[in-house]
Amino acid sequence: MSTDRPHSVSVAGVVVDDQGRALLIQRRDNGHWEPPGGILEREETIPEALQREVLEETGIKIALPATLTGVYKNMTGLIVSLVFRCEAADGTPMTGDETRALRWATREEVSELADEAYAIRVLDALDAMSPPVIRAHDGVKLV
Repeated sequence: MSTDRPHSVSVAGVVVDDQGRALLIQRRDNGHWEPPGGILEREETIPEALQREVLEETGIKIALPATLTGVYKNMTGLIVSLVFRCEAADGTPMTGDETRALRWATREEVSELADEAYAIRVLDALDAMSPPVIRAHDGVKLV
């Protein structure tokens, strides 16, 4: 089966603090809580995109290399997302053009705040399974 629309590739960084909490952002465009991330630009590597997206959306520079914890496909939006567990190297969490709010969230809070498709990414990163998990969703729920 072919489609005229190609897939996009995105990255997301689950920044974990020393208390085991994950940094979530509340997006300005839709109000949803999720880990910081976005689509790779044409000329950048995956680590460059990861570092850029986390910095743009949180004000935090992450340490590289980061640990790949999952690969997720949005079956509706045709987006393949690579999710990494990250450590903060520098910076102070702050909102920006794309970020309405930031919050350090426990496992329980992640499940309360984020849609299932995004909560599972954070929970998988907190668990840091090896090899990384591979999952599919429809943009909201796992399929």
